[in-house]
Amino acid sequence: MNANLIKNIILGIALFLLLLVSSATKPSVQIALLKYRGGGDWYANPTSLPNLVRFCNKELGTNISEDIPTVEVGSNEIYNYPFVHITGHGNIEFSPSEAENLRNYLVAGGFLHISDNYGLDKFIRPQMKKVFPNLNFVELAFSHPIYHQKYDFNNGLPKIHEHDGKPAQGFGIIYKGRLVCFYDYQCDLGDGWEDYEVHNDSPVKHQDALKMGANIISYVFTLNNKTK
Repeated sequence: MNANLIKNIILGIALFLLLLVSSATKPSVQIALLKYRGGGDWYANPTSLPNLVRFCNKELGTNISEDIPTVEVGSNEIYNYPFVHITGHGNIEFSPSEAENLRNYLVAGGFLHISDNYGLDKFIRPQMKKVFPNLNFVELAFSHPIYHQKYDFNNGLPKIHEHDGKPAQGFGIIYKGRLVCFYDYQCDLGDGWEDYEVHNDSPVKHQDALKMGANIISYVFTLNNKTK
């Protein structure tokens, strides 16, 4: 059987299982944190993903495991997770084989969320160019479905942290009509998902970040990631 077909089947099964929601059953689907080389702090925001999962399980009725595994960019284990998250402040480096593995994962149906933890932009863009040499990040229109799942964000991404005072922007990589990567820039959703006391965000900012994160999860896991 073709390797890409097998990967598609694996991802399809994982997504299907997520939709079989029941509070009485043990969570069978996980999302993962992506570990990369280069010296950047891939491990930043340790409370963010568990908080997001708890919010989604409560507000969306999902049944995602609160246990967040770490997966390396070049590992075959990445195919076990329909959604992977990458963040940090510093340098990121993908080897050719890692870039190929990430590309194959995304082409096969996986999804990557990138959260700029301030300073990530100049590092992540050239690395994603290795992943998709012929594709660029494009800013998503405020009308894009990712902003209009359970929660409506009519002005696009909420501004969680000021950083340079620039407006928050949501970028995507679109492969054959499918959004395979969402990148929040000058926004810092990952920080917003963390425990209140970590960054002293207001309850409103914290909730806005979680709601936008829930929209991303909903968009990906309902297989609604088609760009019109």
